[in-house]
Amino acid sequence: MEFLYAIINFLILCAILFVFGRKAAAKIFSDRLERVKRGLDEAERAEGEAESDADLPKIPASFSDALPESVLCETAAIRSRAEEEAERIRNRTEDTVTSLRREMLADARDRLIDAVCEKAAAMMAGEPYRSAIRAKEEQFADEIVRRMEITPGDIAYLKRHDVLYVTLTSAEPLPQSIVDRIGERALAMLEEVGGKPSYWVREDPELIGGFRFRVGDTVYDFTIKDRLYQLRRELENMPLTGREDAEALVRQAAEAVSSMTYGMSEFQLGRVLSVFDGICWMDGLADIMYGEVVEFENGERGMVLDIEADRIGCIIYGNYAKIESGTRVRRVGRIASVPVGEAMLGRVVDPLGRALDGGGRIFTDERRPIECAAPSIPDRAAVSRPLHTGIRAIDALVPIGRGQRELIIGDRQTGKTSIIVDTILNQKGTGTICIYVAIGQKDSAVMEIRDRLRQYGAMEYTTIVCAPASASASFQYIAPFAGAAMGEYFMYRGQDVLIVYDDLSKHAVAYREISLLLGRPSGREAYPGDIFYLHARLLERAAQLSPENGGGSMTALPVIETQAGDISAYIPTNVISITDGQIFLDSDLFNEGQRPAVNVGLSVSRVGSAAQTKLMKQVSSRLRMDLAQYRELAGFTQFGADVDAATRRVLESGRRMMAALKQKRYAPLPDWLQALVIFAVSEGLAADVDPGDMEAWSSLLAARMAEKYPELLNLLKLGGKLSPEEREVLKRAAADCGSAMKDEAA
Repeated sequence: MEFLYAIINFLILCAILFVFGRKAAAKIFSDRLERVKRGLDEAERAEGEAESDADLPKIPASFSDALPESVLCETAAIRSRAEEEAERIRNRTEDTVTSLRREMLADARDRLIDAVCEKAAAMMAGEPYRSAIRAKEEQFADEIVRRMEITPGDIAYLKRHDVLYVTLTSAEPLPQSIVDRIGERALAMLEEVGGKPSYWVREDPELIGGFRFRVGDTVYDFTIKDRLYQLRRELENMPLTGREDAEALVRQAAEAVSSMTYGMSEFQLGRVLSVFDGICWMDGLADIMYGEVVEFENGERGMVLDIEADRIGCIIYGNYAKIESGTRVRRVGRIASVPVGEAMLGRVVDPLGRALDGGGRIFTDERRPIECAAPSIPDRAAVSRPLHTGIRAIDALVPIGRGQRELIIGDRQTGKTSIIVDTILNQKGTGTICIYVAIGQKDSAVMEIRDRLRQYGAMEYTTIVCAPASASASFQYIAPFAGAAMGEYFMYRGQDVLIVYDDLSKHAVAYREISLLLGRPSGREAYPGDIFYLHARLLERAAQLSPENGGGSMTALPVIETQAGDISAYIPTNVISITDGQIFLDSDLFNEGQRPAVNVGLSVSRVGSAAQTKLMKQVSSRLRMDLAQYRELAGFTQFGADVDAATRRVLESGRRMMAALKQKRYAPLPDWLQALVIFAVSEGLAADVDPGDMEAWSSLLAARMAEKYPELLNLLKLGGKLSPEEREVLKRAAADCGSAMKDEAA
């Protein structure tokens, strides 16, 4: 570790010397060079006194005055970029050092917490703490007698079992007066509700000190064991900035121990009935709520997903093999939540927000529940701002607006994930936060996406929530809800968010597995009846908020995998009815080489042109109709029938338009460039271009426009509607470019 610190310090020193010392070094070398030049000049004058330099050109007094303006500007730009790069390197180095420090401090704090709790347990088991606790037993007994009650859950339990267990457990034998006083009050309460007398007194040295009283599933705890549990949670939840030293950590732990009191903890305790396949059945915990977190004795946690009359079903987050029947389970007292915030960006995390990318722990103090109510209708605004994917076939035909829910649907291996990756890449520089939720995918596929996003600089604004195929059905079930919670944090702060669920088909399968294990009846195609509500409440959380609520947005792109193109199956039909449109990827088009393989006839956006710029709306207004006409005529003429000249022109134009809609992966295009190519092709300005050369022709057209018509190009970048005069100018410019390129090719 000392060697690592030495390397980091050396890199920091190099960066500082580069940033602050280069000017001094340059001055030293320039002074020395000047002295050498003066010496050479004097030697030349001594040797060539007979030669005259009257005819030689004079060097300007200020050499920079003689340089062209472009050279000076370029030099200044290079210097500015160098300083920015140095600043970026310095900031990155500082961030790396801070991250390493926080990671090391977190590990050190974990070891310190174990040592502190062990030392505190040994200390409190002896004198004078033992005597101090014994002296408070009467006070604790009075508190229990005062607060003891039979809850509605206990009464419901009595109606089914006739007996309610009441136990008093202590670390050491209690005075008989305390035992009798608590027992008399408990038996009187049981008699009031018609319960049979049941009162047991036990001893358990593991409690270390104090005693615990339990009525049904409610526990009143005055033990040292519970105090140590609370101490550990307090120490683990202390914020860690990375600027602390060892003394500060020890001081925090000492202050927490010194401030520890012997108060009472009141909580509910249940019992594990059975565990299998990540599902746990429990009894007790009568007042628990759906979605609440429970904690098992071994530290694993779960989430309540089913509440029946005599038992509670929950999914287990971690390794369920370590949980046994008969062990106790504790109610934590909060709804399942995940960490959120800026610290999550650039990371690959599991559905609980824990790092999976080897980048160290994620430090954030903010959390959001994974399930929460969607924005109400008055809190929403109309979808009117485009979210550009950078893909011509989508932005022109099925545009997506910020706050929209657009389904991406198609068979396996038809390019669904490629569209997602290109869309995320196209958000660079727009301020849009991206959340990619991978459900049931291969680990290698998720890592490939991560590497691709990192290669193009998109991981800086992206979080990947990964519940791969190797993860449990529980993790795959909560993954999209966890991703939605992470996105909502930014949406309610007024930012734009793009969230992708890849894919909800596997999410439905995971939920079906959980539901069948919980004993719920299967419905259509063996999916539970509430699968529609499950996806509805997930996708409804995507919205465009009104300006009064911050104006943020969250755009959802769920992915559904079909079988043999069947979009009428149960899950595809459900999600289609929930979303605002779908982008259908056709296997036949994909196999024909049309990438992306967007089927224009089955793809639709219910937001439509409201999510397009005025320029794109103007140039693509006829595009869908022209392509539909082409596809129909192509179907009639595929058997080689003779066609007239008009039909041949439609077919040729359609082939060029289909070629213009082809696009390479990882190459999203700006909206103005898409509109330029669509305009040129739809106006017949590419009639002489072979469909196979359309990609190269599009690139040359953009380059020639930038060279010859920069003002017109700037007008296109504004995205406004073109006037008739501007359209004519654009036609002439595109035709001129086409002719010039044709001449170059010749």
